[in-house]
Amino acid sequence: MLPAASTAPEIDAVDNHGQRFRLSEQTEQLCTIVFFFPRAFTPGCSRETGAFRDSYAELRQLGACIVGVSTDDAPTQCRFADFMRAPFPLIADPKGEITRAYDVRWALLNVAKRVTFVIGPSRIILGTFHRELQITKHHDEVLTFVTELGRVRKVAGAASPA
Repeated sequence: MLPAASTAPEIDAVDNHGQRFRLSEQTEQLCTIVFFFPRAFTPGCSRETGAFRDSYAELRQLGACIVGVSTDDAPTQCRFADFMRAPFPLIADPKGEITRAYDVRWALLNVAKRVTFVIGPSRIILGTFHRELQITKHHDEVLTFVTELGRVRKVAGAASPA
């Protein structure tokens, strides 16, 4: 798993809406939340995706964008996104190129670990969160981290001379 302060590998993939997502183009955001999950339509992955869906408006208001990545194929990912009513893009990674680049692939299981990266506009990893079982706590840690990041940015912006 890549540590904080390292450079996040580029993500350049087509999402569930047929749109190209490029991590390097997310420069206007406070941060990009990239969450990896093992398989669509499993209880844990549905719960995690639902938690990010439910906090989507709050995270967007803070200036964060969200993208989910799993080792599912594209048709499965699209069905899952529709089923979950995910307002953010989901990316299929059936060959494991993205999960390997981020070092979040379970070698024996051939699926992604449940890891979330908070990545700054310059592709520097600001925070890494990994919880396989405590999914609610995992989401809450990410939300707290991004909220604090937004607060610090707001304070820094208020302190800057016009």
